[in-house]
Amino acid sequence: MLTLIGRKAIGLVPVILAASFLTFMLMSLLPGDPALVILGSENADPDTIAAIREEMGLNDPLPVRYFEWITSAATGDLGRSFRTNQTVTDAITERMPVTFQIMVMALSFALLVSIPLGVLVAYKSGSMLDRIVTALTFGLLSIPNFVLALFLMIIFAVELGWLPATGWTRFGTDPVGSIKSGILPALSLSIGNVAVLTRLLRTDMISTLQEDHVVMAKSKGLPTSRILFRHALRPSSFSLMTVIGLQVAALLSGALIVEQIFALPGIGRLLIDSITNRDLVMVQGLVLFIAVVYVFVNFAIDILYSFLDPRIRHGNTTATA
Repeated sequence: MLTLIGRKAIGLVPVILAASFLTFMLMSLLPGDPALVILGSENADPDTIAAIREEMGLNDPLPVRYFEWITSAATGDLGRSFRTNQTVTDAITERMPVTFQIMVMALSFALLVSIPLGVLVAYKSGSMLDRIVTALTFGLLSIPNFVLALFLMIIFAVELGWLPATGWTRFGTDPVGSIKSGILPALSLSIGNVAVLTRLLRTDMISTLQEDHVVMAKSKGLPTSRILFRHALRPSSFSLMTVIGLQVAALLSGALIVEQIFALPGIGRLLIDSITNRDLVMVQGLVLFIAVVYVFVNFAIDILYSFLDPRIRHGNTTATA
């Protein structure tokens, strides 16, 4: 198993390098002089422009600039914002707990609802319940995150007053208040995922319930709940795991809008503000960070496959031998 993890980890290196190069090229591909973009004025003082170009290494050849940037990024130095004078690493460290908590809450809610619901409608395939859930999931898939966010804000914050409409409470300061401030943003991100995961699990479960080992378990008179959750759910979860890895990217992209709507001090809002303020160094660092997170999440999902299905790691071991 360790050999398999090592081989897959080595395979991450070219992926991360490719992502980092494309991220680095964001600044080089901008029209005009990046120093002028940062200053926001074409009439800036020439000495100031020269100082920024020197600090950013814009006078060096492209390969040299990339090498210096990626080696600094490998040590955790993603540069410093010209707008706030805060390092990109410090900004990410400060904002990431907010986005991470929202993503964990959203994914947890999606799994807690979609797994039992997907198993149930697969078991009741063709019933009225199955048709109702199918229609509801179709409808939920067509609603954008920002529309859900506004709808939930109007109902639960404005009309009922149960939850805060905007703002954020740190978990370390007030755990209950932090969870309450994260419920609406998490629901906005997770409801669409519930529809996706439920439909996917339903399809896989219907196929699995017709396989021989499930039929054998039924013939032994095992309880239905045990057959569904022990014999059928595990082999039906591979596609679910793949989509969960892909949903991380969807949650990150959804956070860009949701954090703006609910005024949350997270990574998404920081990225939007940095783009608006032409803070190219911050944008570059944030894009690289998000890309690396996405790569490592999919790496973790890939490794999880090996635990769920021993045939994968045995096949890799055989191929290596």
